Amino acid sequence: MSAVIEANELTRSFGQIRAVDGVSFSVARGEVFGLLGPNGAGKSTLLRMLTTLLTPTSGNASILGHDVVRDAAQVRPNIGVVLQEVGLDDRQTGYEVLTLHGLLYGLRPRDARARATEMLEIVGLADAANRRVGAYSGGMRRRIDLAMALLHEPPVMFLDEPTTGLDPSSRAAIWDLLARRCAESGTTIFLTTQYLEEADRIADRVAFADRGRIVREGTPSELKAELATDTVEITTALPEQAAAVLASVPGIRQVLAQPGGVTVRIQEASVHLAPIVAALLAADLEPKEIVVTQPTLDDVFRVITTVDEPAGRGGGER
Repeated sequence: MSAVIEANELTRSFGQIRAVDGVSFSVARGEVFGLLGPNGAGKSTLLRMLTTLLTPTSGNASILGHDVVRDAAQVRPNIGVVLQEVGLDDRQTGYEVLTLHGLLYGLRPRDARARATEMLEIVGLADAANRRVGAYSGGMRRRIDLAMALLHEPPVMFLDEPTTGLDPSSRAAIWDLLARRCAESGTTIFLTTQYLEEADRIADRVAFADRGRIVREGTPSELKAELATDTVEITTALPEQAAAVLASVPGIRQVLAQPGGVTVRIQEASVHLAPIVAALLAADLEPKEIVVTQPTLDDVFRVITTVDEPAGRGGGER
């Protein structure tokens, strides 16, 4: 697969603060790429540079082979952008907002009207087409914003925390829409999100940013596998005795006794679970319940990023 988004030593400084510090990566055609990290990691700054809204201090980036600075006029028609702030004219109806957006992208008036009607149906707002946007709920405003980004059928989408603050139903509707878009059109998606379970579910590959740099990159499965530790919660009588028995079982990294049972940290629970059960049964400590939990991207986040504010950096996301 050819690279659609490429960044090479991309840097952006604000005075003495280096919000993005020499970032390099590429995103393949049709890939869903998630950029994750704590507030202040530089995610939004990086996205704004890629979408031609902010000029890099140094380095370069390209979209579909077009330089984001030198060829900005060629980049913009090929991207759809959903930013954290929904910028809509509250006095217009949803239909008017989308029709105007189509005209701004060069569609003929008849085509712009037809496309607006089509997008309202796609995002589930056909019944609210003639209501003023100012009366829309947060989820409806986010969906109309997404419809604007998709209206001109861009091959590349940039989504900056598109579901933050939405209820689970609205979040699911947006991701279902985007999944269909990827399946039908091979759209490349670059997203930032604070909901790591979303990235785990929909992203083909993710990168963790911290203090302006990308500190780890890979598929969600690869990154979780690096932790190589599953958690096994065992409900059993005599937790202290059970912990002493399990401490000698090969493959166990840690055993913690707690009221009602023990917590075991172990590599590949699927392999080592049988010896654990056998050891407990041999000691007449029959387990009443066993729950196995595998690592999540939240666990990866806690291990490889620093959540403390770095010296000299202001608060908030850059």
